[in-house]
Amino acid sequence: MLRVEAPIETERLRLRPFQLGDLDGLAEIQSRPEVARYLYWEPRRREEVEKALAQLIAATRIEGKDQSVSLAVEPRAGGGLLGYVSIWLRSLDHRQVEIGFVFHPDAQGRGYASEAARELLVLAFERLRAHRVFGRTDARNASSVALMRRLGMRQEAHFREAEVFKGEWGDELVFAILEDEWGGALVPDVGD
Repeated sequence: MLRVEAPIETERLRLRPFQLGDLDGLAEIQSRPEVARYLYWEPRRREEVEKALAQLIAATRIEGKDQSVSLAVEPRAGGGLLGYVSIWLRSLDHRQVEIGFVFHPDAQGRGYASEAARELLVLAFERLRAHRVFGRTDARNASSVALMRRLGMRQEAHFREAEVFKGEWGDELVFAILEDEWGGALVPDVGD
């Protein structure tokens, strides 16, 4: 179904499978409280990042429901890990695909997340033949909300107090875009 073996290059970025050499960069991202704030884990210690990296390296293809692939995002011109993007096949029968993204705070505000996430839409619609691509976020995560809107995704749901998240009730927003809405017509970047 989906296997990304060669890097995907955009105007400024390279999206590629994770490798062992990504440990320092991934630890720099995942150890930060501001990164973990809206994720299901707390800031990670290096040994926790090593386990997470092993899982990211092992997840190389999507062949069935709830499988995912995550891609490291780095500048084409060289440099360290900016972040990573993930794609999950949530339903084969209904052609539902979920996307997500995590970026280092220093990489925010430059349009990198938008540029990388657009490639996830290409993978979803062209390679996985998605009918609907969606993303979920904590309602307080203004950066993720803005990014999904820039991708042309519309807010479909606002689940109030949907789950206990890090000790308190949290609201979840769901954004989506359909195959016939996609067509590459994305909102111009204003930074993320």
